[in-house]
Amino acid sequence: MKPLPYFFLGALLIACSFAANGINDEEIAAAAVDGRQWLSFGQGYANQNYSALNQIDTGSVSGLKPVWNYSSGKTGSFQAQPLVAGGVMYITLPGNDVIALDAETGDEVWHYQHRSRFEKTKGGPANRGAALGYGKVFEATNDGRLIALDQYTGAVLWETTVAQATEADTAGLNATEAAALAANISKLPVKVPPLVYDGKVIVGVTSAGYGIYYDFVRGVVDGGAPPANKFLGLRGYIAAYDAHDGQELWRWHTTKGGAWEGGFRAATPEGEALPRDIADERAAAAKHRDAWRVGGSSTWMTPALDPELGLIYAGTGNASPNDAPQLRPGDNLYANSLVAIDVHSGATRWHYQQVPHDLWGYDLASPAVLFDIGGIPAVSIASKTGWVYVHDRRNGELLFRSEALVPHHNMFAEPTTQGVVGSPGSFGGVSWSPTSFDANTGLLYVPAIHKPTTYSVRQALLDSGPVTYIYYDVKNNEPSWGTLSAVDTRDKGKIAWQIKTPEPLIGGVLATAGGVLFMGEGNGRFNAFDSSSGARLWAYDCGAGVNAPAMSYEINGRQYVAVAAGGHRYLGFPGGDTLHVFALE
Repeated sequence: MKPLPYFFLGALLIACSFAANGINDEEIAAAAVDGRQWLSFGQGYANQNYSALNQIDTGSVSGLKPVWNYSSGKTGSFQAQPLVAGGVMYITLPGNDVIALDAETGDEVWHYQHRSRFEKTKGGPANRGAALGYGKVFEATNDGRLIALDQYTGAVLWETTVAQATEADTAGLNATEAAALAANISKLPVKVPPLVYDGKVIVGVTSAGYGIYYDFVRGVVDGGAPPANKFLGLRGYIAAYDAHDGQELWRWHTTKGGAWEGGFRAATPEGEALPRDIADERAAAAKHRDAWRVGGSSTWMTPALDPELGLIYAGTGNASPNDAPQLRPGDNLYANSLVAIDVHSGATRWHYQQVPHDLWGYDLASPAVLFDIGGIPAVSIASKTGWVYVHDRRNGELLFRSEALVPHHNMFAEPTTQGVVGSPGSFGGVSWSPTSFDANTGLLYVPAIHKPTTYSVRQALLDSGPVTYIYYDVKNNEPSWGTLSAVDTRDKGKIAWQIKTPEPLIGGVLATAGGVLFMGEGNGRFNAFDSSSGARLWAYDCGAGVNAPAMSYEINGRQYVAVAAGGHRYLGFPGGDTLHVFALE
């Protein structure tokens, strides 16, 4: 595959630099090898978040300085990873505006201003980036749409509603039930950066797994609760759309229709016992046979893609209602799973469910990463269980599970009336943060969270009677922190080194050919570490929580590193509105 062409032209000449059809699949794949442009989330279909540039290395990184920044005026939840093509940077803002900037100077080229179809969206303002392809910029939005913009002008070319029910969703329901379900599905947000391949744009919905979630909505005191249908869980999905006109091509549901109970497994695939009354669940299955219709399981990040196998690899979220597991007997397929999906048809090829019938919030939110191990094509995914799982990506066989990234304590314990403290917990392990992989060393760099949860059993009274549910207390007095781990994929997941950070890590890691890792912290510090040892080499105070994945690109022979700083309201990290760009003097 020949290297990508690179254009040393200003923003006004971009349209002349690209072919008439814009960026194609081969160029997206080649950018990961070339390194000068960053054309897709994760830098290529393998999601390795690795830059082949090496001008900034362990010897020179101390000379890194801010060269420009862009302040959007929209404070908070700035989680997007920028893209750079032909000297122009594309960045999405909280609330789904899209900005094109001169990547050398920060000057604005065009600005798409988004108008939400809802006054308030279900998933909040955060989104995690755009996609490029075929002369378009694609953005999935918090009000449940997929929008295609002209790459060179920002003009809207087409838009389609992702958050809409299909006939399969409402089959077998009466008119009232179907209308209620469709109305709830219409509110689903989409946060993931789209995946562009083979003329398709692929996205997944979020917030499907909240369900009743009594503790989440904070509307409960003993003796009263909101109506269950007000916080109805939904059936999550990933869908592919025609990049030319936005027509839906296929839809893969994260809950297996009509048969999601699975094998009623009493243990995880690795043998950890689960506190399940299998006989009771089997007896209750007939009563709750339609639970899959509102079974939850979101997709939080962009799938990885193997073009040769024709498979995408996606992690799925927890089933719904997560805090009332008796309402969803069975394993709840395909929640809490790594799933391989045919990119052309949307058919399921294999799945690996890490936690059947999850009670604790151990979903798979971080994006999958592809690499080879000793000639075996592998896929890894870091989980909220606090482990990295590595599989043969052809058939799903587990090759190994890493050493623990964070402490494990009572992690599969049954919740009690008095409360039991377990870790990693519902907010621990690895959240949506992207990991990065260096093929030269075989090390996978993983940001994680230690934040124990207290699980206690409570009861709410509905018109239909009392409902027992699990209360998840993450604002307890338990200590919390973060870890950055180098996981050796050539040594069955042993941790080569690990550093501890004072606050939970959320936002992602960038590895580079210069032997430097870049990672932000919630306290506002943007860091450079030695990728071979974890030693801190450089830091810069961004003035707001750095809770977004960094990226790197090159213009006129100069390497740049960019990262957004917007904070994290839920974790209490200070908010901001600025994209920071650095280079050597």
